[in-house]
Order: sequence, then C-alpha cells, then structure tokens
Amino acid sequence: MPADAARGPLWLLMYHSVAYTSPDPYRITVTPDRLHQQLGWLRRRGLRGVSVGELLRARAAGRAAHLVGLTFDDGYRDFLDTAVPLLRGHGATATVFVLPGRLHGSNAWDAEGPRKRLLDADGIREAAAAGMEVGSHGMTHETLRGAAPQVLEREVADSRAALEDLLGAPVPGFCYPYGSVDRRAIEAVRAAGYAYACAVDPGRLTGQFALPRIHVGERDSARRLRLKQLLLPVRRRSLPALSAPAAPPATAAL
Repeated sequence: MPADAARGPLWLLMYHSVAYTSPDPYRITVTPDRLHQQLGWLRRRGLRGVSVGELLRARAAGRAAHLVGLTFDDGYRDFLDTAVPLLRGHGATATVFVLPGRLHGSNAWDAEGPRKRLLDADGIREAAAAGMEVGSHGMTHETLRGAAPQVLEREVADSRAALEDLLGAPVPGFCYPYGSVDRRAIEAVRAAGYAYACAVDPGRLTGQFALPRIHVGERDSARRLRLKQLLLPVRRRSLPALSAPAAPPATAAL
C-alpha cells in the first residue's frame, strides 16, 4: 500500500467494541473471531497494525508503506479484556480513545442496543502499559459540531488534562465523538495542544486535526477489507503534509 506517497491518504481503520453482542443496531461491534481474522489478513498481506502516533511518525520518516493505523473509539472495557490480547498476539498496537468523564460508566449515549462497560482509570493505565496509545474521545461523548465555547473547553482541553493527570504522560491524540467536526472544534483541539485528531469523513476539513478513517465492522471479511483498501484513494481526500507527534516515553510499554 503506497502510504508513503507525499499526500496520499492514510489507511486508518475505526473499530469500537470487540465482543459477542446481539443486537448491534449501530454496527459498533466486531466479534473476537472476526477481529482475529482481520488482523491475520493484515499480516498475510505484509501489513502491521499500529497506533495513530506511530503511523504518523513512520510516515514522516518515509517508513509507513506497510503500516495500518488501528483505532478503537469509546474506550470499552472489552478493548482491554479482548482486543489487547488479540492485538499483541498479532504483533500489533492501536490507539484507544477514552472518556475520562465516564469512568466506571457505560455507553449511555446510545439510545438502543446493549449497555457496554467503559474502561475505568485502572483499565486505561493497563491499556497504556500494554503498549497501546491512549487518546481522548472528549469528556462525556458530546457532539462538538456547533458546540458552545464552554462545551468545547470541557470536552477537548479538560479531557486532555484529566487523562494526562491519570497517565502521568502526554496525550497526543483526540477523536471527535460521532465523527462530528467543524472548524471551531478543530481550533479547540489545536489550541489544547493535541498533535493530531481523528474524524470519520471530514471532507474539506481533512488534515492533521481531522484525519479520515474507514469504519470496520463484523461484515468486513478479507474480500471487503481488500475492496476498502483499493477504494481508499477514491473515497478519501489527499492529505497535506503532516507533523509527527513526539514518541512516547520508553517506560510507556511493557
């Protein structure tokens, strides 16, 4: 995959929960079996899943051709219990975007579907200690498009401060809840000191603080993943030059 092209799109995959769950009205869940198959497919194609920060650093150094960014939104407990062992078994890492304002909570913002436990403070620390990158998904999972200034401050800047206090380390990345982004939200993320931010399909706003991603779900077999890979240059805008976030402290991983 030509990820090192100067302005080519990055292949960033968006996951949420990894569990045996039914029903799944928002298509946010993949089973452990499916994730294992998807990670195996990447390996067979000579690709390795990495965190967003590692992908951006590799791109800046011209070494991202065989890397795929893996992201997990919402910070479900099953990321630590189920996804992390599978990732490590395949030699992969990922970025998990968590909600420091909902520690010990659940996905209460979803009107339908099962309640899913979120990571608590200890779980977030364990994920970081397992070599995963931790980013912010806001404080409480609120839509940021059109948000009032005080909401942007709480969800963007305060969430970063809370996570850095929890981890004792810089938090480089942000992810817009629901993928909802506008220019004011981007400026809030930039002003809060993040190195990058992830969206879904930000269109004209695509850039360092609105990186597009590809949704991955339970239906994504090897054939569908290959099709998504081939369509990436068509469906996503080219990126401007990107800055690389600082490497994490050497003590962050086991």
